[in-house]
Amino acid sequence: MIPRFYPIFDHPDWLRRALPLGVEFVQLRIKDQPQGRLRALLAEGRDLCRAHGAQMVVNDHWELAIELGCDWLHLGQEDLETADLAAIRAAGLKLGLSTHDEDELARALAARPDYVALGPVWPTILKKMKWHQQGVETLTRWKQLCQGVPLVAIGGLSVERAPLAFAAGADCVSVVTDITLNADPEARLRQWLEVTR
Repeated sequence: MIPRFYPIFDHPDWLRRALPLGVEFVQLRIKDQPQGRLRALLAEGRDLCRAHGAQMVVNDHWELAIELGCDWLHLGQEDLETADLAAIRAAGLKLGLSTHDEDELARALAARPDYVALGPVWPTILKKMKWHQQGVETLTRWKQLCQGVPLVAIGGLSVERAPLAFAAGADCVSVVTDITLNADPEARLRQWLEVTR
């Protein structure tokens, strides 16, 4: 089973703030960087996580995740088409997959993931997508369809909404802007750790 709290950050500097507070499971989602810089940032994140006994999930960059000996990988549906799942498994990487509708869920489950993410549960400002809001009812349906695969709720999550996601069936809640856009990210992280204990 994965931890109940799963923040996503775009730079290892965030890990320096989050890991000492007790964050155990975190994703580095780095976009639009040249390959050398990307490799360096992911290696830095990996080392920070290992020093704190935490697990780091690499977003998208499966070849670098293998090369750097990382523990976890997260793929979106588009990346699932081009990634070498056999190589990912052979490297011992655990795998999380994004889903937004039942076709995507069926495709994800066929890849035998270590977790499935559903989003956006609530409206999100993080990225534009054709799915506006899945709602907590969909979490409950996904939980039944997942047949024991851990379910991550993402999109529009807040400390106040987290209990609703758990009550609907989520095993884990994932959050980005509720922390990174907060006036006091450390205080907000502490609130998240409290509500997800």
